Amino acid sequence: MTLEFEKQLLIVAHAPSANTRLLRDAAFQGASHPDLEQVHCVVKAPLEADPEDVLACDAILLGTTENLGYMSGALKDFFDRSYYPVIEKKQGLPCALYIRAGHDGTGTQRAVESIVTGLRWRWVQPPLILRGEWQPLFADQVEELSMTLAFSVESGIV
Repeated sequence: MTLEFEKQLLIVAHAPSANTRLLRDAAFQGASHPDLEQVHCVVKAPLEADPEDVLACDAILLGTTENLGYMSGALKDFFDRSYYPVIEKKQGLPCALYIRAGHDGTGTQRAVESIVTGLRWRWVQPPLILRGEWQPLFADQVEELSMTLAFSVESGIV
């Protein structure tokens, strides 16, 4: 397989705690499923990701914590730096989102959806909100979300 035929899934995930790092790692694991032969996965923290990463990808998975009813400041910073450099070039970019929410996550969801709407990206699935106390099931749900996005990109569904 040559790189020119690969598709790239970018995971931009804010992971400030052990549990959120488990979610980020589960996202990578899902996107790296052995049956995926043409999808390359790149994982970056929001403060490390830049517009060039978005321009190089075929789909994006966003991961954030709920911070005071909003997305993480790091993810907001990523959007602030990337919005205008990518808006015209990446319309229709397939995307998905998971939110680790201690409360309800709806404010975080609305904030990210508002930016994604402005970018004209395309939701592959509704946002996944992982509410309340930590549950090991959360990692399984993020892995499934990431795998679904990666398979959709590889098969050309999105």
